[in-house]
Amino acid sequence: MENPVSSIDYRTFIDRIFVIEDVTEGSQKVGYLTRYRGHLREIDSIQAYSQLAEQLKPFNITPLFRKDGEKQSILLVDGVVTPKESNSLINLILFLLTILSVLFAGASYGLADPLPVNFMQAAGVLISKGWPFALSMMAILSAHEFGHYFMGRYHGVRVTLPYFIPFPFSPFGTMGAVINMKEPPRNKRELMDIGIAGPLAGLAVAIPVLIIGLRLSSVDAIQAVSGTGQTMMMEGNSLLYLFLKFITFGQFLPQPATFNGMNPILYWIGYFFTGHPFPIGGRDVMIDAVAWAGWAGLLITALNLIPAGQLDGGHMLYVLVGKEKAKKIRPLIIALLILMGFVWNGWWLWAGIVFFVGRFYAEPVDQITELDGKRKVLAVFGLIIFILVLTPVPLILIG
Repeated sequence: MENPVSSIDYRTFIDRIFVIEDVTEGSQKVGYLTRYRGHLREIDSIQAYSQLAEQLKPFNITPLFRKDGEKQSILLVDGVVTPKESNSLINLILFLLTILSVLFAGASYGLADPLPVNFMQAAGVLISKGWPFALSMMAILSAHEFGHYFMGRYHGVRVTLPYFIPFPFSPFGTMGAVINMKEPPRNKRELMDIGIAGPLAGLAVAIPVLIIGLRLSSVDAIQAVSGTGQTMMMEGNSLLYLFLKFITFGQFLPQPATFNGMNPILYWIGYFFTGHPFPIGGRDVMIDAVAWAGWAGLLITALNLIPAGQLDGGHMLYVLVGKEKAKKIRPLIIALLILMGFVWNGWWLWAGIVFFVGRFYAEPVDQITELDGKRKVLAVFGLIIFILVLTPVPLILIG
């Protein structure tokens, strides 16, 4: 199908913002209709893109701003993204199912006796025992996802409502939640803002929840597991979690009964990265269900901040170093995840995820506009947060 106007007509729009040095006619195979190489005139790149996109929209043409070696390019591609409305009923159903799932997980966490056979009595037990964990967990997940959602709406990028993922009979009752961007962000600044808004909003809820939960918890002796086939599950440590336990209880926990002549610093480094030797007979915090939700919030933040692909951390790495360098860093991340899998095999699953889907990036339509100074600092801050909340051994099974 021919375009409504000729390439010369397109050029009249482009001439207003761009000094054209050469023009290349494209095709369906190369992925663009026409490429204009040169450089932007003395005009703000964000303003230039918005102006050109609006002028070409009636002709069903989308401009792409790209760097082309030492020059810049404007590619014209056929079609304009027109996001379709989502079915919000699906979001609501998943949300309600996730509430039930985390209620069950929260009730199971502190449930000593089997549930009553009577349905109404069982429902009453689930609600009464499970609501502190469920409320805390759903607040953290909702803050994270709506951080993305509202930042996307602020920038005019169409995003879906959160899709919560129920996961019954699991320690948390959920696998988290996701939102989808229904159109690409305009530039790296928008991608940066949308990417980091979720982890920051989630942490803004998770940290107070964890502090409250720790104050509801107690420090007690770590008893050896008795009985064949019985196991005990303990949560792992991140630097932030260690710090919050220290300011709450005034000591680094877990505290071994003895270091057996080992340098305490070396002991802590070994335990932090491997979960061994486990301090049976020592002391640790026996966390309340609310603290369990807060700790899970830190873990979810860490997983989302893995710097690869379309994870939040992947967005930050992409806007900081660019696609090519991010692609070179990806094999190193996979290798580290595989290595970490020898102390907690759940990392092998994440290595697989990064291997198969981590090669795709949320690429802005305008790649000429760079991050400003404040956002560069914010991106680095996001990667620092990843280090602080990373839990090398999330769950430790004893017995």
